[in-house]
Amino acid sequence: MPSLIGISGSLRRASFNASLLRTAALLAPPGLTVEIASIRGIPLYDGDVESESGVPAVVAELKDRIAAADGLLLVSPEYNNSLPGVFKNAVDWLSRPGHDIPRVFGGKPVGLIGATPGAGGTRLSQTAWLPVLRTLGTRPFFGRSVFIAGAGQVFDQDGNLQDEKTRELVRRYMVGLAEFVGG
Repeated sequence: MPSLIGISGSLRRASFNASLLRTAALLAPPGLTVEIASIRGIPLYDGDVESESGVPAVVAELKDRIAAADGLLLVSPEYNNSLPGVFKNAVDWLSRPGHDIPRVFGGKPVGLIGATPGAGGTRLSQTAWLPVLRTLGTRPFFGRSVFIAGAGQVFDQDGNLQDEKTRELVRRYMVGLAEFVGG
């Protein structure tokens, strides 16, 4: 049974992207397990800290979880027409030391979806992730796209996806990602 590690790139408690990740996990087809992980607690990357103390325990644990999974689902907000710094910082730590990149990310199937209150969806953020994913040696899934605009209108105040059209879009994405990861 294929497994994914899903990570939201927002730290906000009421994050639309955390809600989208939970929804994607619920809509995953039978046979696909989605384990939700967090980037909360990952410090700002500092090469001096890495040299003196190594990779922080929170990072090492997440690296091992990603390495053990069959695939990765990144759920990314869009900040200022690009990827969020806190999410990129987490990936920067996850790629340390550099010789460990193939173990953690090498050839790993990666899905990328996102939600934003803005009108443009997360197209620009997802595009900004592509050079990072290429550098890490991942295999991005391009079979479908999910970049939700107007997230405040499709999620209720409790973070539940209310829009049936968007729900079906996420469900179809997860079916395609499951086939990509499992195939």
